[in-house]
Amino acid sequence: MSPVERVGVLVMAHGTPAAPGEIEAFYTRIRRGRPPAPEQLADLERRYRAIGGTSPLAARTADQVRGLAATLERRDPGRYLVAYGAKHTEPSIESAAEGLARQGVAAVVGLVLAPHRASMGSEEYLERAAATLAAHPAAAFVPVRQWYDAPGFAELVAGRVVEALAGLPQGAGHRMVLFTAHSLPKRVVAAGDPYPDQLVASAGAVATAAALEGTGVAWRTGWQSAGRTPEPWLGPDLLEVLRGLPAEGFGGVVVCPIGFVADHLEVLYDVEVEARGVAETAGLAFARTATLNDDPAFLDLLARVVERAAEHGGSVPVPAPVLDPRSLQDQASADG
Repeated sequence: MSPVERVGVLVMAHGTPAAPGEIEAFYTRIRRGRPPAPEQLADLERRYRAIGGTSPLAARTADQVRGLAATLERRDPGRYLVAYGAKHTEPSIESAAEGLARQGVAAVVGLVLAPHRASMGSEEYLERAAATLAAHPAAAFVPVRQWYDAPGFAELVAGRVVEALAGLPQGAGHRMVLFTAHSLPKRVVAAGDPYPDQLVASAGAVATAAALEGTGVAWRTGWQSAGRTPEPWLGPDLLEVLRGLPAEGFGGVVVCPIGFVADHLEVLYDVEVEARGVAETAGLAFARTATLNDDPAFLDLLARVVERAAEHGGSVPVPAPVLDPRSLQDQASADG
């Protein structure tokens, strides 16, 4: 790609209701047009009320998009045109992709604000963008399928893990770090989804960067925020793991929701309220790692991911520790 060609950057995220009155329509859209039962809606509204009425996700995502645009402009003035598209709210992924293509960019880099690749997560976003851009062949689509292995990501998260561990009270006893991501139905994993192995690999890289083994801190991976459906979802569930830790001799726990990069319901309620309550009821000292949000170091990392994709025409191998997800999971289980 010529250095003078402009590159579109389509930043994609989940989206969230902007006001309490939009929660039902949002929930219906997530459920693919099926309205929630009254009790389901009431439960979701209750959780939103517990974090202030609505989620800060929209504001945090806007900060990330603006910050990434400013970072790219500073690094390479005039090269990148950044737009935002949401999966479940407006502006949609389709309208944002269309807007970039109509501005004459030579390529569009698709970046999902989720570090791991998942067929029911990042891949759905990228497929929607690709379908829209197929009508604009002059704008080549360059998907970033994952970036958990981007240089610097593990170190960024590790700093937050170390800080959270330091916040546990003295004398909390043996400590555990639980790395979590959004659960998915097990049938997806059976089809060969890379998501579970990537969670373990990224958790292992963070554990190494934080030198957890050298400080006697154990770590594991777990799953959170499973959908309210009758089919089985990925486990172990975060809440069940927390309930079992005291019997294994643990007195303190840090939850690191590594699969999430902005404060929203799954962090502020599912971890900060619900998981904290379960941990404290079980007698565990509890801490949560700070979310990346619009940390300048995080935005610089994303800018480098975009630049690499634009330069090489897609996701390319990057220097990263060689990690065997199966052996890491065995180690995580043994540490517990």
